[in-house]
Amino acid sequence: MSLAGTWAVTRQAAARLVLPLAVLYAIMVGIGLLITRVAHDDWPLTVEDTVNRELERERGGVVDVVSQVFSTLASTPVIVGTTAVIALLLYLTSRNWREPAFLIGAVWAQSIVFVLTTLVIARSRPEVVHMDASPPTSSFPSGHTSAALALYVGLGLVLASRVTNRRARWAWTALLITVPIGVAVSRLYRGMHHPTDVLGSFINGAIVLWVMARAFLDRSVSWGRERAGRLREAVGAKA
Repeated sequence: MSLAGTWAVTRQAAARLVLPLAVLYAIMVGIGLLITRVAHDDWPLTVEDTVNRELERERGGVVDVVSQVFSTLASTPVIVGTTAVIALLLYLTSRNWREPAFLIGAVWAQSIVFVLTTLVIARSRPEVVHMDASPPTSSFPSGHTSAALALYVGLGLVLASRVTNRRARWAWTALLITVPIGVAVSRLYRGMHHPTDVLGSFINGAIVLWVMARAFLDRSVSWGRERAGRLREAVGAKA
């Protein structure tokens, strides 16, 4: 790619990816500050601890196992490994870079926003017994939940465009949407997050999916050689 082409792609990436994600980061920090400082003593935030304690009292039996399964589905090793395998399979079955880029971009972008947000928002975890080891990050937002949303719902969006059978498409979509919901409930049940932590994560994951879908799944948006080819075609048509 020529220097001019590289500069054009860089500007496009800044406008379509970096700027929207920077705005998302500001939104997440704003929500975090609202929760932890501005409205901490106001309803409904004042009843969050009650929700966590009620869930703690319901622990035991098969629900513990189910919650562990969902929590594991959104653990860092599983998310990274699953994303890599699925992205590779998507590329090998279509020889198209857009879907793998969308999925990888969504997973990594939500992670970046999550980590940067935790550096600013220092929220302690719920005052209940934690069923999992606490990672060295604050409680807001839930990294498990936003990662699950980015990966599993992102995969659902990809499959929705690939699966031609209507019933199969709806079945796969419903199944994949269930995963981040199960993860969110599990993280609450296991005492790792407050309700507003997982709600914030849904915002993070959903906006990241929207940004990445507009950048990579929208075929009208061209990148790199595609962009250069379309520019040449436009110049040739005018000539």
